[in-house]
Amino acid sequence: MTPARLARIFSGRFHYAWVVLAVVFVSMLAGVSVRAAPGVMIGPLQRAFGWDISTISAAISVNIMLMGLIGPFMAGMMQSLGLKRTMIGALLVLMSGTGLSMFMTSPWQLFLTWGVLVGIGAGAGAVGFAGAVANRWFLKRTGFAAGLLFAANAAGQLIFLPVLAWLANRYGWQGVSIGTTAAIACVIPLVIWLLPESPEDIGVAAYGGHEIVPERDNYAPGGNMFAVAINALIRASRSMDFWLLCLTFGICGLSTNGLINTHLIAYCMDEGIPEFQGASILAGIGLFSLFGSMASGWLCDRYSPRVLLFWYYSLRGVSLVLIPFSPFDGASLAVFAVFYGLDWVATGPATFSLTNEVFGRRDAPVIVSWIFLAHQIGGSIAAFGAGAVRSASGSYLLAFLASGVACLAASMLVLRITPRGKLVTAAE
Repeated sequence: MTPARLARIFSGRFHYAWVVLAVVFVSMLAGVSVRAAPGVMIGPLQRAFGWDISTISAAISVNIMLMGLIGPFMAGMMQSLGLKRTMIGALLVLMSGTGLSMFMTSPWQLFLTWGVLVGIGAGAGAVGFAGAVANRWFLKRTGFAAGLLFAANAAGQLIFLPVLAWLANRYGWQGVSIGTTAAIACVIPLVIWLLPESPEDIGVAAYGGHEIVPERDNYAPGGNMFAVAINALIRASRSMDFWLLCLTFGICGLSTNGLINTHLIAYCMDEGIPEFQGASILAGIGLFSLFGSMASGWLCDRYSPRVLLFWYYSLRGVSLVLIPFSPFDGASLAVFAVFYGLDWVATGPATFSLTNEVFGRRDAPVIVSWIFLAHQIGGSIAAFGAGAVRSASGSYLLAFLASGVACLAASMLVLRITPRGKLVTAAE
């Protein structure tokens, strides 16, 4: 049964945009969850090969950096080759990276598979794809749709951590490679079957719209993906708002996937907390981040995303400064998981909504991909830097304090961004 036929069957009950949102959510949840695997593989790889934390962290930093660097060009490819083909191709690259890693025996192979291939493949699950789907399929409730997909992007890295940790403990790092490869293989048929290229392809208007907008009026099918990405960067770079968004979102990456996602389990082990329990704490952060991101998207449809970002960064900074001075036991970490989890992905839909306001809906998916590159640069710095701090000082204390202070600075910087007012919609 084709998507067009399903759309006719669902007509009058609910819009097919929600089916698209569900398919993309599941695909991103499975695909981006691969990003969580290196965190639980640090211990098994150390035991199997004797590699130190700084070596493994360096490979993870390559992964984080490439995920951001490839994002703008993936967003350009979505406009030139299409959403569906871009996502399928990226999932295949992702699957090849995890599959080939089963045979690695030296650090350069870790860099090639979990660093380069996984980083490139995960680029399709970055914020540009979430933004493109939200803007293309939703004229109303765009913030909520983006919030849900941002939640999948980050929460997928955390929710499955207990399963990955169990695989790592029972079957070693190879078990993690096999499990992640199988998960990606399961979602590819869903994308092939249920993901249309655009509302026009199945004869419906975008959610909240009344007219079918031709694809060529809003996007650039057949264009050069590099030209699309570079031209958007040139236009955006003339605005100070773009650089403020890059700086603040870079701090977001430094304080989330670079520090917490990569090193919290190792920090817990330093404090005598078992690896599986540390993974469960991260999974709790991921679970609550789902609610936080959806709530943030809902709020962005109603309130200023700039003000929301001020509160998100302020509260995150306070939590990072305080957690090292807490008892660092099960109770305090549970409170941290709830509080920090609600804030974990909340910055994503707010940053995207603010980018929509500043640059317009047409350019926002590509421009927010460049902004996401800054997020990944920050994450890459923290992934390597926190590991280096731990190796040099024997503690993660300085890494957490520096990250918390940076978040407090970001809360001030975001208030200097000047939205242009009325959103430029795809139909305008």
